[in-house]
Amino acid sequence: MRPDLYAVIPAYNEEKHIKEVVEKTKKYLPAEKIIVVDDGSKDNTFTEAKKTNVNVLRHLVNLGKGAALKTGCDYAIKKGAGAMIVLDSDMQHDPKEIPNFEKALTKSEMVLGYREKKDQMPFVLKAGNWAIDTTLSLLFGITVKDTQSGYRAFTKETYSRIRWKATDYSVESEMLALAGKHHVRLTQIPIETIYHDRYKGTGVLDGIAIVSKMVIWKLTR
Repeated sequence: MRPDLYAVIPAYNEEKHIKEVVEKTKKYLPAEKIIVVDDGSKDNTFTEAKKTNVNVLRHLVNLGKGAALKTGCDYAIKKGAGAMIVLDSDMQHDPKEIPNFEKALTKSEMVLGYREKKDQMPFVLKAGNWAIDTTLSLLFGITVKDTQSGYRAFTKETYSRIRWKATDYSVESEMLALAGKHHVRLTQIPIETIYHDRYKGTGVLDGIAIVSKMVIWKLTR
């Protein structure tokens, strides 16, 4: 594993899963290279994360996934990160795939994990994802298999080009829109995903909101 690789894990009300995610991540990266950002959780996420002895940052109020990711990535850069892997805190992403991202990143500037078994995805998520996938392709000329997957890796240089403004779940789409704009070399790899919560993720209304934002990005940037 490259010595300058960091993992960034945004978390909101994930007291049930955060320790498991972090402990599994520690099988591949040392504790000092793992950053958890508690995004103003109302449960014991912060306390549970601190028990793992990794870097734990905390937003006093909930700012959104995009804000938490940026806080974590900015901190990783200050700590000397040359590359970052970002993954969700709810165990939908298995840390055992970290070596696959690290390997793919040696030949690319950004690696996107895509969920293979989309037949298991709840219909509301499929509908929202389809709208976003199609709009991203039409507006920014970038076609990927799963725009809303949060399991990603990118280099320090790539982060400087895709550093987003979004504070919410539109962060995944803005990353890719900026990657397309700056001609970032992108690799996609399959990942296993488990859906713990049927309604968690990008639904129809979320999809509409993100599509609207992409149109604005296209017109104003």
